[in-house]
Amino acid sequence: MSIGIGLVGAGRMGQVFAHTLAYSVAEVRLVAVADIQEEIARQVASRFGIQNFYGDYRRLLERKDVEAVVITTPTGTHTEVIRAAAAAGKHIFTEKPLSLTLKGCDEAIQAVEKAGVKMQVGFMRRFDPPYVLAKRKIEEGVIGKPVMFKAVGRDPGCPNLEFAKRENSGGLIQDMGVHDFDLARWLMGSEVERVHSEGGCLVFPQLGTVGDIDNAVINLKFTNGAVGNIDVSRNAVYGYDIRTEVLGPEGALMIGVLQHTATLILTRSGVTHDTVPHFMQRFGEAYAEEIRDFVDCILKDRPPSVSGEDARAATAIGVAATLSLDEQRPVLLHEVA
Repeated sequence: MSIGIGLVGAGRMGQVFAHTLAYSVAEVRLVAVADIQEEIARQVASRFGIQNFYGDYRRLLERKDVEAVVITTPTGTHTEVIRAAAAAGKHIFTEKPLSLTLKGCDEAIQAVEKAGVKMQVGFMRRFDPPYVLAKRKIEEGVIGKPVMFKAVGRDPGCPNLEFAKRENSGGLIQDMGVHDFDLARWLMGSEVERVHSEGGCLVFPQLGTVGDIDNAVINLKFTNGAVGNIDVSRNAVYGYDIRTEVLGPEGALMIGVLQHTATLILTRSGVTHDTVPHFMQRFGEAYAEEIRDFVDCILKDRPPSVSGEDARAATAIGVAATLSLDEQRPVLLHEVA
């Protein structure tokens, strides 16, 4: 069996998912693509052998052979598209974050529940084999009950300034930290109750002109007493740097590597190696696995592995952490959630 998929949004992430849907997941048929810029939709359709393309995603939702949609539109439009897709009876996979606001998250969740369709949110790191193994080892008790979470999330360059505006991306903490906020809850098995952020525009002054920053650290206090720390940065000139550590009383788990290929270059000048260049080289397999899991939940009529409530919780941490940055104080989650 296979599922007919419509792709809504044909920008950078839309093209990542188009490639995944067309070539990496046998359980789907990519039957249509829509983008507000119809010419881009046409180009993507042509590149990936899709016969149907639209400038208005609502026309895609009218197709009976579209059983589910993958939404990769700008974050600020997610709630609108989710509501329309749910009303059309389509199952939904949406890129993270679900929304930049808790109100938007709640509206999306309510629309899905009312329509009785399934919705999974794209926290692909939960499907990355190293993270899957770490979660299993935690559940097996290998390191004991986790007591400390540490995460590094560093991009190799400055983003487009229009994207960096808070109204578009949520700002550095929301945009980059959301994956780590989700991992923190998932790996630690506990909710976050308090956050405290520090950050600044230290390398790319142009980000300051649109109200964003380029480096931040966020301290976490979990409801079970555990603690955590996340650092996010736009200026990892050496490569794409994603690492996580979970510490317990019986040991620790370290997830992620900086070295991309298993080759060391040994010369008189020293020993060197390459680094992970960007997210697709690191998480390409995870993107395919999360789509397979989404299709499986439809075919087997089971709950999605990453729910709207999971996504809302990650957004709540991001909202609180951004408020902490702005007001320079610790923020309790119940203040925003």
